[in-house]
Amino acid sequence: MTTWVFLRGLTREARHWGDFPARFRTAFAEAWAEGDLLTPDLPGNGQRFMEPSPCSVEAMLEACRHDLREQGKPPPYHLLALSLGGMVAVAWATRHPEECQAAVLLSTSLRPWNPFYQRLRPGAYPTLLRQLLLSGTAREQAILELTSAHAEELRQVLPNWTAWARECPVSRRNTLRQLLAAARFSAVAKPDVPLLILAAAGDRMVHPRCSQRLAQAWNADFVLHPSAGHDLPLDDGDWVAREVKTFVTALRRSQSNL
Repeated sequence: MTTWVFLRGLTREARHWGDFPARFRTAFAEAWAEGDLLTPDLPGNGQRFMEPSPCSVEAMLEACRHDLREQGKPPPYHLLALSLGGMVAVAWATRHPEECQAAVLLSTSLRPWNPFYQRLRPGAYPTLLRQLLLSGTAREQAILELTSAHAEELRQVLPNWTAWARECPVSRRNTLRQLLAAARFSAVAKPDVPLLILAAAGDRMVHPRCSQRLAQAWNADFVLHPSAGHDLPLDDGDWVAREVKTFVTALRRSQSNL
């Protein structure tokens, strides 16, 4: 049975995947009868908003592993992870490669491969400051405008995002702790698992060169979306699902030939 674990990024929760899990299941329909798809929240976000966010990516990983085991969802897993979630996936595949069959990294960046001004583009600083100062719809709109290249067309997500933020508010303290964890995380060696790295040319938060450079350094598969923003599953979930399916199909074919 194939179990996919989806990991979200900074201050986001499982519900922010929107309809992407359904689109993903549709893409893999012929192979999904025995599959599972899990969308755990990282500490400090979503259903875990009352918990303190760890100040390290490694601690986020261990909290997630513990959560899945408590739910009776043991490894191995396929990981699909966005931004900060991608760092958690890299830590997971590095520290526990036996638990990871493959990892798909979306719009992520890592020390020491990328300079700070590409890992968090200067144009994103004002929005992150507003994220700390604002609340309600104004905050969620600022996040949408930063993470989507199609914010105007996707404004219909704002009522839900705002309601979720009221229901499970991410504190300013936890936001800062997540930023600190992302800034401190470093990964030099390539994890010993198959990797697919996806990025978007329209990403205003993390420069797509970060993903491209990482793919070159680690000799990993890399695909660039020509127009989407940082939140690739939101802007073009069908494209992400197709690219992942192509990757997994090729991986299974190569493994069957061994």
